Amino acid sequence: METPQAQYIRTHSTAQGEALDWLERQTNIRTNYPRMLSGAVQGRFLTMLTEISGATRVLEIGTFTGYSAICFAYGLKDGGMVDTLELNDELEDLIREGWERAGVSGRITLHSGDAEETIRTREGPYDIVYMDANKREYCDYYDLVFDLVRPGGLILADDILWDGKLWQDPMPHDRQTLGIAAFNDKVAADTRVECAILPWRDGLNLIRKK
Repeated sequence: METPQAQYIRTHSTAQGEALDWLERQTNIRTNYPRMLSGAVQGRFLTMLTEISGATRVLEIGTFTGYSAICFAYGLKDGGMVDTLELNDELEDLIREGWERAGVSGRITLHSGDAEETIRTREGPYDIVYMDANKREYCDYYDLVFDLVRPGGLILADDILWDGKLWQDPMPHDRQTLGIAAFNDKVAADTRVECAILPWRDGLNLIRKK
């Protein structure tokens, strides 16, 4: 259930369009964790950020049902491609149907399997890397992708406020929470980048490689 603020923001932002409306409904019907979807406002931001940056290559870690991959594909320059990584191959039919409805199938390549293994096979440079997968592995993802990102390129990390658990006293010590906390500390201390945390939904860390 959206809060009144979230409803207001959504209704005063550019609509997501028919294909993404369909995918959002199907994600709610056919998956156990529909809140993992990026959503209309964040999705529009991803499209606009891709357009503004002039991106031609995007690497996404964590496809889920393919919503954010569509948003990146919408913003690509002509000839651009999104490489997206997903462990759960049971979602592939839904992912591909969503991409077909959005008209972006030719701009996205789906890589199934373990994310870290797949990242090691990729070659840069990428303009944008988007991290939205296993929170325990965020620090490892960051280290693996850093040299793949062009100077001036972006690394985006989703869910980095983690339902407010990071500032609970005491902070929970499950591996997911500890992984996110370690990642945020790592980025904040990294002099090779500049970053800003955007506090919508569950937080998005916008990181620019100097």
